[in-house]
Amino acid sequence: MSHAAPQEPVHSGPAEAAGRPNVVIVCVDQWRGDCLSGQGHPDVETPYLDQLAGRGAAMTQAYSSTPTCVPARMSLMTGLSQGSHRRVGYRDGVEFDIETTLPRAFRDAGYQTQAIGKMHYWPERVRIGFDDVLLHDGYLHHSRRRERDAALYDDYLTWLREQGGTSAVEDYLDDGIECNSVVTRPWDKPERLHPTNWVASEAIRWLYRRDPTAPFLLYLSFHRPHAPYDPPQWAFDRYNHGSLEPPVVGDWEEEAYGERRRDWDPSSHVATYRERDVQRARAGYYGHMTHIDTQISRVLQAMGEFGVLENTYVVFVSDHGDMMGDHNLWRKGYPYEGSARIPFLVAGPDVRPGTHCNEIVELRDVMPTLLELAGVDVPDGVEGRSLADRLRGEEPGPWRDYLHGEHTLFEQSLQWIRWRGPAPETHDLKYVWWSQDGREQLFDLTEDPGECHDLAADPAAAADLESGRQALVTELTGREEGFVVDGRLVPGRAVSTVLTRPHPPTDRAR
Repeated sequence: MSHAAPQEPVHSGPAEAAGRPNVVIVCVDQWRGDCLSGQGHPDVETPYLDQLAGRGAAMTQAYSSTPTCVPARMSLMTGLSQGSHRRVGYRDGVEFDIETTLPRAFRDAGYQTQAIGKMHYWPERVRIGFDDVLLHDGYLHHSRRRERDAALYDDYLTWLREQGGTSAVEDYLDDGIECNSVVTRPWDKPERLHPTNWVASEAIRWLYRRDPTAPFLLYLSFHRPHAPYDPPQWAFDRYNHGSLEPPVVGDWEEEAYGERRRDWDPSSHVATYRERDVQRARAGYYGHMTHIDTQISRVLQAMGEFGVLENTYVVFVSDHGDMMGDHNLWRKGYPYEGSARIPFLVAGPDVRPGTHCNEIVELRDVMPTLLELAGVDVPDGVEGRSLADRLRGEEPGPWRDYLHGEHTLFEQSLQWIRWRGPAPETHDLKYVWWSQDGREQLFDLTEDPGECHDLAADPAAAADLESGRQALVTELTGREEGFVVDGRLVPGRAVSTVLTRPHPPTDRAR
């Protein structure tokens, strides 16, 4: 499984000779933070990502602070908190309006910048600082209108219809299983036509066409393992045996979400589906992961053959997770671990192999980390923190006190604080506040990583509950919704998916 570069690289040039590092960001859609075999998942097989982590670093407590596609990807590409880029929920059609971005910072430093795959910004063709974008956002509801030519918003679909054996009306949804559904069936076309393969194939084509005199930033954004659950047959078969680890269900689920259950809806956010349907959904989801794992290996092997891999930082990260039936919840947008926790791996020239970083990190930290590793100045105003010192094995600097996350869902804002309690008996803790009715939840993730037991009513946890509550009061004071009045959280306020004005984090949460 080695990806070592050959003795005589195919391409070389002044940039490589000068030692300027390249950067590859692999972003996947809706990949849970616990779904890596190298980090102990009982079912998922990701040997090549495990290899990447082994020769680099794994962030074991990484989060998406606004866990759906649009706001999460804003944080990834701007280095800003949700309060600063203003996307606090999911809404399509909001114009990208942030000047300083990760690709623009690299481009201004002389890098050739290319994006391939999912972007999920508006308008669809906005480049946000990339020199060029080859686009496939999956089934993007806001764009797919029959009176519009698909060439306007989907390069993959245009390519698909040009392939031998396909028709002028060929589509990636011909199987009809929908983009947020638990219904599962293997890919109905040759594997080479799968959108996962397309991203990898286009990346390899681009390596032939890149400027060999300049370092590069390559952003590879896979739409999967997001539904539809349609991996190739071989990948689905690997998990379709009916004995996968079942979802966990907490003792608070029925009271908190029971009235929202829609067992008849395969796209429901809350449902108790038949066991066989849950098993098949998980087989499709995990099958996508193993398929992506092999295609990442394919790209890394090609980079080795081009002689550029050893001088390249490779990052693997997801925009958010998927509840996948935990607590009878599905999809994303929730504060719970399945939805909010993400994988985050980094390997590269001076990353210490086998590093495990246990700081509570988030997507906005990717931008300053990569810029510092590459020797590029971090622009003013970036709110994320660089992990470069930790990845290099140097003496680490101070870190933020806590992470503030949120997302509008079910006509309210689900707010949360993730922090680490004080020594000597340090525990990982999470506080959740529902803006509609003021419900509070508290989880001890050290003792209860599945969040099965809500401690909010436990007198012994009163001090931790108050710590989370006060941190949230600090972050929400002055927010336009009026969540805080006289130092107290106030439920029942109207919410939106996009703030009208920025509300940056406090120093404690930066």
